[in-house]
Order: sequence, then C-alpha cells, then structure tokens
Amino acid sequence: MSLDRVASYSGTSPSESDGDERTLMELTRALAENRVLNRIIEVIFSSTDLDRLLSLTSDLVLEAISGDTCFVHLYDETRGCLVLRAATEPYDELNGKIELKMGEGIAGWVAQHREPVVIRDDKRADPRYKYIPELEGDRFQSLVSVPLVTSTGRLTGVVNIHTEQRREFTQEDVEFLEHVASLVAAAIEHARLIKELGAKERALQGIIARTIQTQEEERRRVATEIHDGVTQHLISIWYRLNACERLLERDPERAAKELESAKGLVDDALDEARSAIYQLRPSTLDDLGLVPAVEALASRTLGDGYDVSIATDIQPDLPAHLETALYRVAQEAMNNIRKHQVCAAWK
Repeated sequence: MSLDRVASYSGTSPSESDGDERTLMELTRALAENRVLNRIIEVIFSSTDLDRLLSLTSDLVLEAISGDTCFVHLYDETRGCLVLRAATEPYDELNGKIELKMGEGIAGWVAQHREPVVIRDDKRADPRYKYIPELEGDRFQSLVSVPLVTSTGRLTGVVNIHTEQRREFTQEDVEFLEHVASLVAAAIEHARLIKELGAKERALQGIIARTIQTQEEERRRVATEIHDGVTQHLISIWYRLNACERLLERDPERAAKELESAKGLVDDALDEARSAIYQLRPSTLDDLGLVPAVEALASRTLGDGYDVSIATDIQPDLPAHLETALYRVAQEAMNNIRKHQVCAAWK
C-alpha cells in the first residue's frame, strides 16, 4: 500500500503523514537515548574503579551512537598529554600505550580547543588528522570526537567514535554525545577524587604510624638515658650517703669524703636530668626561636672544635608544631654526625 493510499484511508494528507512519521521517529530516538542515558548514569555512578568505569562507558557510548569503535583518551595533567585509557575490542590491549600531545591529531585538537569535530570521510585530507598504525584508522570512514569537560570547566579527556561505513553525524548526534560526555567527565572526576582521597588517607595513616613510632623511639631513648644516667647516679648517691652515715662517728674524715662524692654525683644527676628534659623540649626553642635553638643543639651535640653557622630563609613566627618538627629533623641530623664522629675515631 502506498503512502498516499494510507493517508487517504486514514483520513490524513501525505504531508500530515510525513510529519507524524518524523514525530514518531524523533520520539523513538528520544526514548532510546533516554534508556541509554539511564544505563550510563547507573554505570558511571555505580563504580569508583576508573578502568572499569571507562570500559563500561565506552561500550555504552558505542551502543548509543551506533558506532563501530570507541576510544577514550584521558588527559594526564602532570605530563600534559592525552593517554588512551579505554577502547572497545580489539583495541583494548592498547590501553595506556597510545599518547598524544595537546593539539596532536583530532583528539589533541579537540582537547586543546574543547570543541567537537565531525569528519564524514577522507580523514587524511584533514590537516588535524594523525594516522596511528596501531589504531588502524584506514578501516574507518567517519568519526566524531567530543571533549570530556566537567561542569567546572576542567578537561578530563576526549571521546572518539569511529564508523566503518560513511556516517552523516547530525547535530543531534553531536549534542547527544556532548551530553553523555559531560556525564562521563563528572564520573571520571568523581572516580579520580575518590582515588586521590584514598591515597591521602593511606598517606595520613602512614604519617600517623611513623609519628607514633618516632614518639615511642623518643620515649625509649629518654627512658634509657634516665636509666643509664640519672638512675645510676641516684643509686651511687644512695650508697655514698649510707657509707657516710656509717662513718660519721668512727671516721668523720672519710665520712666527709663520701659526702663530697655524693654531692658531686648529685650534680651529675642534675646534669643528666636537665639533658633528658632538654631533649624532650628544649627551652631555647620556646625562649629564642628555631635558629638559636638549632645552633645551641649543634654546640651541645658536636662539642668543642666545630664552628656552626646556620643560613636559612625560614619565615619567623612559624607555628609551634612546624618549629618542633624542623628541630627534630636537625636533631636527628646532628645525632648522625656524632655517630659518624665516633665511628671515625674508632677507625
């Protein structure tokens, strides 16, 4: 039955029938696009694994636009280039192996200018096109390339769709791909932020672990110093005072010597206690500041025979925790120097 007869039979004119058919086609297309968009939204926000996200998205984008091959190039900000991170079979083995500079090839041009590009045929005639043997560009006639840009304007990459047969990509096709690209860009940004957050959390856990370990080592060192220094001196003082007590009546002269020795041990014990307290929190750090405290530390640690000069561009009035951290770094460095001195002396 011809279109004219159908129109006559249904009581509508051929022009009205053509309009109804176009409306039906547009409605069918809109429904299909909505189904694909819903699936894309489900996929991109159901996983924070970037590689899996890109793989699933490339397949869905390819299905949505009825293409033959999809390539997703992500922008590497640290290196300033595009890296192929997702491709449909059989090109998925090239993920991570193809790189393009900004402005290089169609994808590089799209990334640089943040504008879509449509090539319907004869790609080699386009001066922006770059042939990459591994991607077998000669197999494909038409392509459409759109940038992946977040709502904040941050470039995340480029999506390329290729077809083996010549394809008239319409403005509606490009607009649909741009809409999909904005969703994919948001998902990529989300996945990257989750990954960065995980890395920062692991780094923070590492810092906490190292801080606790450093604190325990410091406590152990101070405990050892107190045990080997102050405690031993106090024990010696106790013995001297007991001896002095026993000798007071029968040998006052020896008792006086024992008392004098005990006084000397008290002075030594005080010096050891002051040293331990200084190691815990040097008073010069609070009273004079970081640089004088480090100079005093060098003098105490290295002893005589060394001229210490400290040149620094550290800003004054640093927060207390930063001053303490820098002081501990210098303290560790001085202790290492002293250890090397001892080793050199033994040799």
